Amino acid sequence: MIGAGALVAGFAFAPTASAVEPVTFADSVTVDGIMTHLEALQAIADANGGTRAIGTPGYELSGEYIESVLAAAGYTTERQDFTTATQAIDAFSLTTSTGAVGTPMEFTPSTPEGGVTGELIAPVDPLGCTTDAWTGLDATGKVALVSRGTCSFLEKSIAAGAAGASAILIYDNAPSDALNGTYGGQDEAAIPGVGLTQAEGQALLAALPAEATLVVDQTTTEVETFNIVTETPGGDHDNVVMLGAHLDSVPAGPGINDNGSGSATLLETAVQLAEAGGTTNAVRFAWWGAEEVGLVGSYTYVDSLTEEDAAKISTYMNFDMVASPNYVISVYDANESTYEAPVEVPAGSIATEQAFTDYFDSIDQPWIDTAFDGRSDYDGFISVGIPSSGVFTGADDVKTEEEAALFGGTAGITHDPNYHSAADNIDNINQEALGITSKAIAFVTASFAEDTSAIDAEKNPSVPEPSPTPTVTPTAAPPVEPTIAPTTEPTSTPTAAPTTAPVPSGTPSTVAPRPGGGTRPPLASTGADIGLPLGIGGLLIAGGLGGLLLATLRRRRAERS
Repeated sequence: MIGAGALVAGFAFAPTASAVEPVTFADSVTVDGIMTHLEALQAIADANGGTRAIGTPGYELSGEYIESVLAAAGYTTERQDFTTATQAIDAFSLTTSTGAVGTPMEFTPSTPEGGVTGELIAPVDPLGCTTDAWTGLDATGKVALVSRGTCSFLEKSIAAGAAGASAILIYDNAPSDALNGTYGGQDEAAIPGVGLTQAEGQALLAALPAEATLVVDQTTTEVETFNIVTETPGGDHDNVVMLGAHLDSVPAGPGINDNGSGSATLLETAVQLAEAGGTTNAVRFAWWGAEEVGLVGSYTYVDSLTEEDAAKISTYMNFDMVASPNYVISVYDANESTYEAPVEVPAGSIATEQAFTDYFDSIDQPWIDTAFDGRSDYDGFISVGIPSSGVFTGADDVKTEEEAALFGGTAGITHDPNYHSAADNIDNINQEALGITSKAIAFVTASFAEDTSAIDAEKNPSVPEPSPTPTVTPTAAPPVEPTIAPTTEPTSTPTAAPTTAPVPSGTPSTVAPRPGGGTRPPLASTGADIGLPLGIGGLLIAGGLGGLLLATLRRRRAERS
């Protein structure tokens, strides 16, 4: 096991005693700097089959890029290796009277040989989230037809299976070209499942009673992958402020918003923090692998923590999708003022949430709550009592008229119409959203790097909160680069989401995928050319990423200075 002390000892730069001032630090984390990292991730995907999914060259090279930039800033990084499952669809067909095509759910079980044929049946509650939705209906041997929404695809599958259904078809709740869904991992209670567009689902509802025949043959394989963790050399290593973002994309696309945006923002924050000097508290950064197959990387990390290690993490802040094209500005709802959390939210989370909401209020930036629904990497942390919050700009939910009034954009379409598709590329990054969220992330990081007394007081309410050291708070919005609209219209399908401390080294661990919710494309193939292409991929492998991309990074920074 490699503890925080091992990380600190390996740093190339010496810590200083200077404090980091939040407003000044927020100004140093720029959209230009973040976009440079996103351009690098896009180039990696372009050179490697259009994807950065785990088990592909695109993911390995994404990791090497993160490591090389951190090394240039003076950090030492550690990889945490682990093994997890991915799935390939070997055969799939759906036969209906309406001609619905469908897309198999990732981690769907196979159908019996010859497939399943059954009468289509819709639940009393079209969402089909619980067995109560099937009360009074005989679904035995039938094919369930339910709407997307509210709960995970896995929960819908389990509920339909418990009611006796032999398979499930889940149709989108908004117009789309396809519904690429995931069960978030293997589950014995799941039944074979397929995603449909809203139009396909409505056509089948109109055709009831009707039959459907489904054939799915899938193969599950194990792949080796990794997390990347680093920590500032200075500061209190018994009181660590931690930030995380998942680095992997889905196989279907480059994942530049999901979650290149969070990964690149963390990277630029780390680079600027190294330049700013020492902090009172240590700051730890993590880039997670295998989020897109069930939050596996972050759970692997959390599972590796001892009770003592976990207690040293003051708070964990998660950043997954912070530049959505049709964005909202939302903060994870730790105080449950809008959304009841499915688990107990750890003490200290409300103070973490409030740090973001107070910042947004101080610059007159509207914000809304988003639910702790288990769909991203905070889940493992709150499960072991580590406080958490973060910001999120939206994925597959449809933008409301109220949200459009607050944030602009278009009501009636999803927050990211390119989500989990090939169109999740750099052309569709909303730089206005990125400017807002990155400034907030930088400001709150710098604030907690100097003072976590509000978190401490919430964890220990019997202990009086110490008088805070005066800090500068923004009285006006920090400078944000001019809004740059996406250069191409969103074209692809919205899909649903599944949603250091010690790091094992050496032998990889084998980790079962955690069941999750949301949508991801099926792994019919990796989408990556396993024989590395020439050009940038070859240069990155041969030159170790210290070549082309770092040279580009430095050149662009020089041009912008």
